[in-house]
Amino acid sequence: MKHILLLTDFSKSSKNAMQYAVRLFEQDLCTFYVLHVANALEYTTDDLMLAGNKSIYNILVKKTKQKLTKLVSVIKVEHENGKHSFETIVDFDVFTDSVNQVVKAKNIDLIVMGTNGVTGAKEVIFGSNTINIIRNVACSTLVIPEGFGYRQPKQLFLPLDANDTMKGKDFDELMTLVKTYNLTMHVLRIKPTARKLKAEASDINVFEHVLKDKKHQYHKVSAVPMHYVVDCYLQTNPVDIMALLVQKERFFERFFIGSTTAQISNKVIVPLLVLHS
Repeated sequence: MKHILLLTDFSKSSKNAMQYAVRLFEQDLCTFYVLHVANALEYTTDDLMLAGNKSIYNILVKKTKQKLTKLVSVIKVEHENGKHSFETIVDFDVFTDSVNQVVKAKNIDLIVMGTNGVTGAKEVIFGSNTINIIRNVACSTLVIPEGFGYRQPKQLFLPLDANDTMKGKDFDELMTLVKTYNLTMHVLRIKPTARKLKAEASDINVFEHVLKDKKHQYHKVSAVPMHYVVDCYLQTNPVDIMALLVQKERFFERFFIGSTTAQISNKVIVPLLVLHS
């Protein structure tokens, strides 16, 4: 049984991400927890006046619960699947605090969320909620770009820098996905110089043992900024999903600071799976 957390703000992007998740796990026994973290600014003076003597909290939760129920009902009709069940949750907490609480209480295996990306957004990169989830919630997260329609994944792209290794819990989780969908794995080792890295020997060991029966490609690039390499690879190869192995203590600095961040994030045009070590 998989426990999957779907985050929604009722936007087209979040609805699309929900549709993607339901399609991706259509063969799995899943409980989907649909969470909306409410913001007081979403509600008008009329909402408060209608509350009357009733609890304002209760009246607002009821309104949002009805919207969530309607949203889930539409998904159930469009994707009738006896293996899937849904539970709706409304919270008024700080966004990441709320997500962390649900992840812990419901034993969540994966968070799925959409993003508007750069287009039309105030944030430089994915959007503040996505960034905060990736940085502050230690749970695997699948981010679906706005407007990306579901297609069964066949090709997975894994860029690695000089310090990344293909081992540990995060890599094991990735291998489960590879085996489940029989994915072809594109591994790209990005090195600061042409000098051989210790990690390269480990890479070969993985290919000879862990991936020996799986289709894979292995490339090495030296002295080229990561965002250029990622951009070129996504543009020239039929990638369906991209994965990042995250070491929390340096992930934010690697991917979400400065011009490199803006450029690499602009180029992520396929679903991004972030796995925490």
